[in-house]
Amino acid sequence: MKTQIPYQKIKGDFIHMVFFWLKNPKNQNDREKFEKALNKFIGSNSQLVSAHIGLPAATDRPVVDNSYTYSLVVTFPDIETHDAYQVDPTHTNFINEAKLLWDRVLIFDSSFL
Repeated sequence: MKTQIPYQKIKGDFIHMVFFWLKNPKNQNDREKFEKALNKFIGSNSQLVSAHIGLPAATDRPVVDNSYTYSLVVTFPDIETHDAYQVDPTHTNFINEAKLLWDRVLIFDSSFL
């Protein structure tokens, strides 16, 4: 028997979390280019249920890694939609447009329990 959860469930059963480390994180021009490419991509992709573009929070705890420059969290209804997203032109165009700006990308995927 499932227990009732006392919080609102995130929309979408598949969560894709992406963390970007820009090569020149203090370069305002690079940040503007990255944000423009990311917003264009998120605004034009049809597979997404929801999206969050973020910056590291000002949390200072030993278990928190806030060394990244930007985070992107997107949700999908299922893994099949995520897989379609991976080859969607909006996604591949974003990668091609912005990949020269980042030094590292780390991804965590999670499916609903």
